Amino acid sequence: MEMALYYRELGYYMKGDTPIGRRGDYYTSPHLHKIFGFMLAKQVREVWHVMGRPKAFQVVELGAGMGYLAKDILEYLKGEGEKDPEAGTLFERLQYTIVELNPSVRKRQQRMCSEFGNRIQWSPDLEGIEPITGCVLSNELLDAFPVRLVEMGDELMEVYVSVKDTRTLNRSGEETEVEEGGSEDFSDEDNFIEVRMPCSEEIRDYFEEFGVTLPRGYRTEVNLKIRDWIKEVCSKLSTGFILTIDYGYPAWEYYREERSTGTLLCYHQHRTSENPYHNIGEQDITAHVNFSSLKRWGDASGLKTVGYCPQGTYLVSLGIDGVINELYRDFPDPFGIAQVKGLVLPQGMGESHKVLMQYKGKGEPKLDGFALRNQMWKL
Repeated sequence: MEMALYYRELGYYMKGDTPIGRRGDYYTSPHLHKIFGFMLAKQVREVWHVMGRPKAFQVVELGAGMGYLAKDILEYLKGEGEKDPEAGTLFERLQYTIVELNPSVRKRQQRMCSEFGNRIQWSPDLEGIEPITGCVLSNELLDAFPVRLVEMGDELMEVYVSVKDTRTLNRSGEETEVEEGGSEDFSDEDNFIEVRMPCSEEIRDYFEEFGVTLPRGYRTEVNLKIRDWIKEVCSKLSTGFILTIDYGYPAWEYYREERSTGTLLCYHQHRTSENPYHNIGEQDITAHVNFSSLKRWGDASGLKTVGYCPQGTYLVSLGIDGVINELYRDFPDPFGIAQVKGLVLPQGMGESHKVLMQYKGKGEPKLDGFALRNQMWKL
């Protein structure tokens, strides 16, 4: 999965022509309507207030796609600043940074956000960024982290990838014949096959940590990359918040008995598939996020979880109704309203996508977005 998505110049996210949006393989909330970015701008403003309106304030976005979200956040804050002196102060103090590994995508983001000049900057990784006072945000980033596939047989087995008629090394370093463990519908013209081997201790520890026991025949995913990611982000955050939006579940819901085939999905030209061995480098591969792991590993890194709820509830609680009225007061737009509903209603992204807010600093701040329905207890 890591090679298919991130291999230099050939992986899905590392090519220069990966299509994202309505003409591509998938679209995210910022593609649906700019009001999504406007609402996150309101969140940024609230966070700035909660932190005591610091003179140096940063927003760092990870996995920014084509740059729509950054553009919409900055557009809203700039517009508010022209009407409200306090919002103007925030915009003048704000430094927005996009972390983007792909040079081609960086150039597209820079064109998208060119109107904001040096208010926005870019970095290929977190390492090159100064300690952050402010907010780190991501939208549909963690679902694209490479996962480990496991399947319960007589014991917990990990699923590896090989090709037919090859030889491999066992854990003792001896060459052995590959035991084919995959079904034929997961092979393609390159003869990929799945090979099952006993799980490592770290995967066994993961299921023990979250109190999960899998029934025989159950197949699912383990995302251990999240642990390294949250640790790295926390180490860069001096004071402030980490806002994570993605589709996923708490651990107890993620590993329910009826979800016996896992959540791994592939997206190609807006069509979904469960076969990661086709269209390699040409399709997105994702798995839902275990939000309990994000909370637990964040807590271990020194963060406090201050809010968790569905995206729809979060946007309503944050005041999306008022922003809709402001946008369409003079120019009613039924199509635009329909797109906004896609962000909020359960049939769209309102229930599938979750919002998690974590905090590093003194006290335990209360935020407007979680006033209606804070579900931290589920984690």
